[in-house]
Amino acid sequence: MTPHIPSLRDADLALAAEIVSNASRIAMAHFGTATARWNKDDGSPVSAADLAVNAYVKGVIAAARPNDGWLSEECPDSEDRLSRGRVWVVDPIDGTRDFLRGRTGWAVSVALVENGAVVAAVLGAPAQDRIYAAGAGRGATLNGKPLRVSALNTLNGVRLPIDQANMEAAYWPSPWPGTAVAKPNSLALRMAMLAADEADAWVEGRSVGEWDVAAASLILTEAGGMLTDRRGEALRFNQPNPQVHGLAAATPALHGEVLARLDHALKLFAARRRGLAA
Repeated sequence: MTPHIPSLRDADLALAAEIVSNASRIAMAHFGTATARWNKDDGSPVSAADLAVNAYVKGVIAAARPNDGWLSEECPDSEDRLSRGRVWVVDPIDGTRDFLRGRTGWAVSVALVENGAVVAAVLGAPAQDRIYAAGAGRGATLNGKPLRVSALNTLNGVRLPIDQANMEAAYWPSPWPGTAVAKPNSLALRMAMLAADEADAWVEGRSVGEWDVAAASLILTEAGGMLTDRRGEALRFNQPNPQVHGLAAATPALHGEVLARLDHALKLFAARRRGLAA
């Protein structure tokens, strides 16, 4: 997979692009094969491909940027990263379930965080022949072409990468007045769809790992999108507990309404839990 990001190129972004390109080839060598797979303690799947990509990425970064920190879904966490001004946040294969099913909705995600903010990001979806890239303050690209979120300024006609049944679920204040579009297993690719004007909004009520969203968060915001946690706060990375608590992603004009809908759903779920516990 050839990096297509000349307009954004600097040393760190070039390194990330090279890493994602090579890691994508490693992943594709396993894709569609009977690669070894098992479940982690939390029940989520992992495969030999995840570990092979992780080992490659970690090795390259350790050699090229020995003073930088490291955070990956497939490595035990270490407090050492908290003392580093620069930390690489990696998901070797985001969307492992799609990868193992032979579907294309997975990606290799590499982000560089400086003092809590993502400054360089590359997201490769080799089964889709796509590579997204972004540099802080420099915009975002898909296969070298600039990205921009949609200009939709009303929920009417909104496109969301969720299951069709969820568009009219009872936990929303009202049905979403729009369309369900493709829902890749990769959370990063759902966010990248907004950046590429293939969706207009997306919400996630669960807590997710920083590695799930670090690269995609910069790609989305550099494409003009808006992203916060479920409380409406900007995301900060390389936290002691590397979790992001819910997500509201949208075009700027829609973000307030999207966040309010997420808040409504989460409060309803919390009230139900309290009722069950009473």
